[in-house]
Amino acid sequence: MSKNNSIDRRIAKSKQALKDALISLMQKKDFKEITITDLVQLANLNRGTFYKHYQYKEDLLEEMMDDVISNLIASYREPYINSETFEVRKLTSSAIKIFDHVDKYRGFYTLIVQSSALSGFQNKICHVLKDLVLHDLYDHHPDAKIDRELQASFHAYAIFGMMVEWINQGFKYSSTYMAEQLLKIIQFSQVNTVFKLHLTE
Repeated sequence: MSKNNSIDRRIAKSKQALKDALISLMQKKDFKEITITDLVQLANLNRGTFYKHYQYKEDLLEEMMDDVISNLIASYREPYINSETFEVRKLTSSAIKIFDHVDKYRGFYTLIVQSSALSGFQNKICHVLKDLVLHDLYDHHPDAKIDRELQASFHAYAIFGMMVEWINQGFKYSSTYMAEQLLKIIQFSQVNTVFKLHLTE
């Protein structure tokens, strides 16, 4: 392993320790009450390490939220990212990665669903999912009577609803089971749907 890779891994490990500490502390107290000392003590780091990467605790929180959103977008797009079309009837549960995403950030999602902390972030997630549908997916055989905005909202809140149910049940199902269930629900309602993709930024 190169020296740079070793340094990069140490940085990533330190940042993750701080993010884990922040999530843990936010389950017990308001964000405004959390101090840098609280964070570094729980993360078993020194204050110098914190200030190497962040100026304020708000910077840490912002980076953590950006991480979640970026991974959410990548996970949602996983089934079709390298395709020109997306045929729902050909979708497999193994291609659905959104529940793997929730599992990866389960501490963060549990925090936003089961506490008052970052309550507005739930709306942010739904807006991101809605925008992905509107931006990426164009039905090859659209029904002119269906409003695309409402259809995208239905899709986004349905997926988020499954995520919330899974979280509130303490992740009692595997991410694989949740993907399988989502696939069955999608195929039952849209068995012949084919989307033309529009992934340019």
